[in-house]
Amino acid sequence: MFNTTAWNRLRYTFYAPIYDRVAERAFRRARREALEAVAWAPGQRVLIVGAGTGLDLPYLPRDIEVHGTDLAPAMVSRFQERADALRIDATSRVMDAERLDYPDGHFDVVVMHLILAVMPRPAAGLAEAHRVLTEDGQLCVMDKFQPDDRPAGVGRRLLNQFTSALATDITRQARPLLTQAGFLIESDTPVMMGSLFRALLASKAPVPSRHGPPEATA
Repeated sequence: MFNTTAWNRLRYTFYAPIYDRVAERAFRRARREALEAVAWAPGQRVLIVGAGTGLDLPYLPRDIEVHGTDLAPAMVSRFQERADALRIDATSRVMDAERLDYPDGHFDVVVMHLILAVMPRPAAGLAEAHRVLTEDGQLCVMDKFQPDDRPAGVGRRLLNQFTSALATDITRQARPLLTQAGFLIESDTPVMMGSLFRALLASKAPVPSRHGPPEATA
């Protein structure tokens, strides 16, 4: 199996010098539309997981605190260079999305663009996003997804053996991943190539009460 953390770090280190040429123009509108759905407020603490070279940065407000993480040091370096050039209050760290080195409830917004279809264990990454979000925090996701109402067919699964090694998994379904991680999906919008690429905004699902309704009294 090629889709491992070590392999992803290696290949994105290789992709870093050419990443902007491939991804900047192609995903510009999709990134902007996804981020426009967030309820921004001054002073929010924001985490971009799998931040890459910082292509989300131009579409963020300037009155927030931004943190970016990525597996590849080369990507982190380019992210920081872009943030500095845009004069954005941002810090960047090399970090595995499946093991975030931040305390619980630390961020108001977590952005995960084009990472859930790449990481080896997306459920683990979403669990970490859920953990570091405040109780009223927002999760902003944009990625390619298999339709939620049907699993990938045999042909797509076979093709995925190739695409997941070089680029991305093409069999993952958005709603099952997010809901199983404890998120409540607030919006789900196609943003590119028909409905292949979707932008989803989610919040933490309410935790059911452990106590039933009060007993009636005579």
